[in-house]
Amino acid sequence: MTALSVAGKAVATYVEAPSLDIRLAPRPYLHPVRTLDGVVVTDELCDDHPWHLGASVTMADVDGYNFWGGRTFVRDRGYVWLDDHGRIVPVDSSSVEGGFTSGLNWCTAAGEVVLREQRTVTAAAAPHGWRLSFAYALSAPADAEVTLGSPATHGRPGQAGYGGFFWRATPGPAKAFGATTDAPHGTADPWLAVTVADRYTLVFQGLAGADRWFVRTEEYVGVCAALAFDDPLPIKPADPLVRTIQVLVADGVLTRSQIEDAVQPQ
Repeated sequence: MTALSVAGKAVATYVEAPSLDIRLAPRPYLHPVRTLDGVVVTDELCDDHPWHLGASVTMADVDGYNFWGGRTFVRDRGYVWLDDHGRIVPVDSSSVEGGFTSGLNWCTAAGEVVLREQRTVTAAAAPHGWRLSFAYALSAPADAEVTLGSPATHGRPGQAGYGGFFWRATPGPAKAFGATTDAPHGTADPWLAVTVADRYTLVFQGLAGADRWFVRTEEYVGVCAALAFDDPLPIKPADPLVRTIQVLVADGVLTRSQIEDAVQPQ
């Protein structure tokens, strides 16, 4: 495990190689993540969705393999259990200022590499709290392109295009709003904020291309910077898919004015 700190305070733990059932799509993830006052803002192995693991990069469909965990959505059948789960395996790691960088392989259960990833994760002080930067690049491992998909691209209605950088927050009464709307699900707003139980606020940035926000505040509290929200997303050889997600982690409830003061220029 690797710890991230800001101003001498431990704010996040990175679980590099969790020992989990393959049906949970084992992968490195951040948990617990805390505010500067020590409030925990991530959840893991939840009763409702045990494959939700803190903050991680995870996809429901990578060339037909399930790196999200749980059942797979199949067109005209719904969610079914399939023997299609993969795992994300770290292959190297080194320290950088404020955090670390790591190479990873997205592998089938049999060990075949489906994707390669390079990620850099750092923590730094920010107005009203601290900021997590989670940069990742996904590359096709050979000469053929790799296609990312979601339940939505396989026919599930209701804007269920989840997959990408996903944050499972702690339970409690929650409110989500964006830079331009109070209903940010499915939008490409420049930032999305979630407040939970009036104890903390998370502000997400970093959409690119055709990415959209996927957000839940009822059944559970979670935010995804979704990569294949409407359409399959191909990754061509020698042309990595690159994203940098930033999350402001703040104690209490931030106003729109405070958020606008704290967000990073895009």
